[in-house]
Amino acid sequence: MSQSSPSPVSLTLHQESRVLEVAFSDGQSFRLPFELMRVYSPSAEVQGHGPGQEVLQTGKRAVGINDVEMVGQYAVRPTFSDGHESGIFSWSYLYELGSQQQAYWDRYLARLAEAGVDRDAPMGAARAAGCGHH
Repeated sequence: MSQSSPSPVSLTLHQESRVLEVAFSDGQSFRLPFELMRVYSPSAEVQGHGPGQEVLQTGKRAVGINDVEMVGQYAVRPTFSDGHESGIFSWSYLYELGSQQQAYWDRYLARLAEAGVDRDAPMGAARAAGCGHH
């Protein structure tokens, strides 16, 4: 995002519904499903090291967040229940995920369909189906 994004004024983990509720300084509030955050983690493990190297994440529908650690004054690092903890979510990225949530979901579902797997397939199934770069 070219302009500086609003900053969060509150973060609330809702364990039962598996969403992170983020309220921002501009009055916007988003409910980000843990699954969406996990499959779009900004980590190299998920995003790869460049365009076209993204690793399709599957089997994350029931993922939880065990902990959220502040990273300076600009981000949070969630620890997901599947052990993933290397994604640092900046305020601007959380805002983007929230404000463009439907587009992110649509892109994810299209990538799953292209790989011939569903959301609940075990990790690695996409590679077995002929998709993946690693």
